[in-house]
Amino acid sequence: MTATTVEVLHHKVHHPHAFTRGEVGWLPWLEPVAIDALTPRHYEGLVDRARDQSDYFRLLARDPEILRARTLVDKDIFYNAKDGLPRAERELAAAAASRINGCVFCASVHARFAAHFLKETAPVDALLADGQLADLGPRLNALVEASAALTTVPTVFGATEVRALRAAGFTTDEIVDIVHSTAFFNWANRLMLSIGRPVAPAGE
Repeated sequence: MTATTVEVLHHKVHHPHAFTRGEVGWLPWLEPVAIDALTPRHYEGLVDRARDQSDYFRLLARDPEILRARTLVDKDIFYNAKDGLPRAERELAAAAASRINGCVFCASVHARFAAHFLKETAPVDALLADGQLADLGPRLNALVEASAALTTVPTVFGATEVRALRAAGFTTDEIVDIVHSTAFFNWANRLMLSIGRPVAPAGE
């Protein structure tokens, strides 16, 4: 890890007042690595060079090796949708976990992706408004209930949820992808909520 002294940052900006598909911002409690201080080692950790514009990723770049491992797992779970669960449902599982964990920033990002890949906004907006109580239809209800079980108390997830997912038409590979998508965001939500705070969308 890069050895340096940092101070706690304070931000006088509004928190979001509700879950939304809008562009929620995020500000760190600790100083990210400045763009002009990024080295080849930092860029190796960022994986995608464009991530140097993100305070979040430049803060995580203080430990480039962990950031690289985190990013490769993220990309394989969400972008490698050739087999298993469709991308839309991976994103919906992430949005459901984020909604339950109270991570407004992550919920907004993955709600936008879910709506984009589903090609509709109504089920995503219902999830954001009502959480696991939303009625999204049999297949998406089973997905959200499984994600909720894994998020609330992981040991609650078991035969009941697997049977419900099977009854809704999910294959074994798709169920594994639901677990991966949800589990990754249960970790990612806690990381993001621990090292910064969300900012209300412009105009809110």
